[in-house]
Amino acid sequence: MAGSGYRDYFKVLGVDRGADADAIKRAFRKLARQYHPDVNPGDKTAEAKFKEVSEAYEVLSDPDKRRRYEQFGQYWNQAGAGAGAGPGGFDVDFGRYGNFDDFINDLLGRFGGPGGAGFGGAPGGFAGGGFPGGGFPGSGFGSSGFGGGGFPRGASRPPVNLDAETSVKVSFGEAFRGAERTLSVNGERVQVRIPAGVKTGSRLRLKGKGNLQPGTGRRGDLYLNLEVQGHPVWRLDGDQLRGELPVSLDELALGGTVTVMTPDGEAEVSIPAGTAPGRSLRLKGKGWPMKSGRGDLLLSLSLRWPSEWSEEQRSLLEQLRGARREDPRGDWLQKARL
Repeated sequence: MAGSGYRDYFKVLGVDRGADADAIKRAFRKLARQYHPDVNPGDKTAEAKFKEVSEAYEVLSDPDKRRRYEQFGQYWNQAGAGAGAGPGGFDVDFGRYGNFDDFINDLLGRFGGPGGAGFGGAPGGFAGGGFPGGGFPGSGFGSSGFGGGGFPRGASRPPVNLDAETSVKVSFGEAFRGAERTLSVNGERVQVRIPAGVKTGSRLRLKGKGNLQPGTGRRGDLYLNLEVQGHPVWRLDGDQLRGELPVSLDELALGGTVTVMTPDGEAEVSIPAGTAPGRSLRLKGKGWPMKSGRGDLLLSLSLRWPSEWSEEQRSLLEQLRGARREDPRGDWLQKARL
């Protein structure tokens, strides 16, 4: 710390000269929290005050240094084998530390203070709940708190992750055509563009809309995990769109042109004569949107029986049965025998 001359370290920490080690530690924690540069970005006065209280704690937390300080005053460091900086010689190279917790752990470890407690004595955080996650504002790290991070000296912390994610349900039509949605994010209304062709599991990134780190203004990104809701007719199979097309017995037997509905509107398709139920008709380029264009639309033909049979229909079916030339089971009976 810059400067020279005698400093009353007891006054710097705001404690009586008879204060015990616990009282000195509590006072230092309170002042370190108040003047730390992360809480006062760009404030040189606060930074200088932080270094001053750190210097005072270095001396008063060490029994031998405190004894010599109380005995010799400003010449305490010359009165013994002065390991460590004396008055006017304490400085902090903040560039050595990845975050505030690393600095405090190192400081308490070097000056004899045990770790494991947060500010105000609360394990892993500030007393009374503290900041979100239990970390120091601006440090970017959560539950380790003050002095008890559990990381070896010199070890680097994992990088802070301010990103957030949430799930958003979209209708089948919105996923197919794309849509504009308005979301409420941390009390802020955000307009979101959902591109055409998204699927369940697709992720959208909203840059700078994630969690806010107190004291620094840093903010992460928000990721939206999309869930496409089901549809009563259409379902997605890879990049192909599938659905069932109800047809009648005569349409399957005799064939013909029928009107169908596609996601783009009405269209006409031809059913070949003698088509069996379950066969699919393919409409190229009418399926799901992709980066390279559109997938195909597959219509699976499903035989739809009348809910009621008229006398005329029954009569025609009787005629059909009488005119039938083949046994539909044919050689099936022989093949099915065990």
